[in-house]
Amino acid sequence: MADPFAVTNQAPPLRGVNFFTQDRPLGDALRPYADLTADPGLGRIGELAGSEEARAHALPANQNPPVLRTHDRYGNRIDEVEFHPSWHWLMEQAVGFGLQAAPWTTQPSDHPAPHLTRAAGFYLWSQVEPGHGCPISMTYAAVPALRADEQLAKEWVPQLASTRYDVRRLPVAAKHGVLAGMGMTEKQGGSDVRANLTTATPAGDVYQLNGHKWFCSAPQVDLFLVLAQAPDGLSCFVVPRVLADGNRNPFALQRLKDKLGNRSNASSEVEFHGTIGYRLGDEGAGVRTIIEMVAATRLDCVLGSAALQRRALVEAAWHTRHRSAFGGLLADKPAMQNVLADLAIESEAATALGMRLAAAVDAATAGDPQQAAFRRIALPLAKFWVCKRTPFMVAEALECLGGNGYVEESGLPLLYRESPLNSIWEGSGNVNALDVLRALRRPESLDAWLTEMAAVQGADQRLDAAVNDVLQALADTENAEAGARRLAGQMALCLQASLLIRHSAPEVADAFVASRLAGDWGGVFGTLPRTTPFDRILERAIG
Repeated sequence: MADPFAVTNQAPPLRGVNFFTQDRPLGDALRPYADLTADPGLGRIGELAGSEEARAHALPANQNPPVLRTHDRYGNRIDEVEFHPSWHWLMEQAVGFGLQAAPWTTQPSDHPAPHLTRAAGFYLWSQVEPGHGCPISMTYAAVPALRADEQLAKEWVPQLASTRYDVRRLPVAAKHGVLAGMGMTEKQGGSDVRANLTTATPAGDVYQLNGHKWFCSAPQVDLFLVLAQAPDGLSCFVVPRVLADGNRNPFALQRLKDKLGNRSNASSEVEFHGTIGYRLGDEGAGVRTIIEMVAATRLDCVLGSAALQRRALVEAAWHTRHRSAFGGLLADKPAMQNVLADLAIESEAATALGMRLAAAVDAATAGDPQQAAFRRIALPLAKFWVCKRTPFMVAEALECLGGNGYVEESGLPLLYRESPLNSIWEGSGNVNALDVLRALRRPESLDAWLTEMAAVQGADQRLDAAVNDVLQALADTENAEAGARRLAGQMALCLQASLLIRHSAPEVADAFVASRLAGDWGGVFGTLPRTTPFDRILERAIG
């Protein structure tokens, strides 16, 4: 008789896996734009991301959330946030890899696809622990906004692009590297930033800010982009935590948010009382000034969600390949194969779209107007759809582990709590769906989407029919806002399908089009057509 106390039939720890070299869908998503197969930086990120060392830091960073210290022992206001050592380890690696802002200072002669390479690295490293990606992403997004002012860009961008993580509270000139945050929304307005009440009063060469921000993530960083009402309207300001003379800028942290997920990262409420800010862009042009920042953070929302999907898939596949039930491995059961294959095509579609967007950033930065137009329409499409799909996908992957997946030690609850966030940050679903409608007012945006569709016209009649449905929906201008979400979802699915048809395996593209566009799907994961070659899809996805 078997020993009832022996530990058997439990999946071993997932470790020693190079997340880059073993992610074939990622390689295929990158290849049309740059051959990064042998990129040493991505290889290092993938190796560390799949290591036991990285896993050992992910859970502690979330189990020991940041702590706000408003005053020191003597009663002096300090407004500091303390983090667990694992947070700092994660940040040090991400900054060291240049994931925060290095692409903006990379010369084309040194690397022809810096934003695509950074996107792949961000996607890989976000699979370790997603919370610390917030200040990394905001720093990446701050650079294009700062370029609205040559002097401010000269002062801050080199330090933002530095690969040295420096937490010292010092002026920018005395630091090895700095990080950026944002303070946009207020209690009364949320995403409607034009309703902001924080004021900015001119005081010589600077402005004095008075008011509050309801969500200010990563309040420990070195500078913030802040929206406030100047005499000529809503404007953008650069607000440093420490002024050039070494004095602290008034930055009164009220409390840290007690959030559903993203618990390793600090999100705060802050008040400004005569806080010094430097105007970025013209007065009254605050929204226009931050447009490029919004585009960059939305890209990272897509990449971060794709990373959550990939990590959830890998965990589900690993468990089912090492867990037996009802006479065999779970991974060999047809019902489970259907679930895993369905998760795999969802993950690959998200990855393919994220990398296509990053390639468009490289091209648009180099001056390609067609790719700039594509980015304008595709970013809100992808942000809406990929981020909306992620909670469903992660929940199904968690279920593959059964009760083990519901336990914190598995890491799946961390992914699940994180999964709704990217759909909220930088505009929730309705905001992005309506932004799609705004983009469509520009003929070049629709032309850019149609160009992508034309590349595969005739390759699959089901996709052709779906594109025709989109064009018919666009003709209904009277009910455009009510149908914005359906339109955004359908356009995103068509875009994903076109990418899979061109760059993925035929069985992946066929299963995606059949289930997502042709209706041969049961509405939940694991309901692909019975004749789908599950084994080939899974071999491609996870080896």
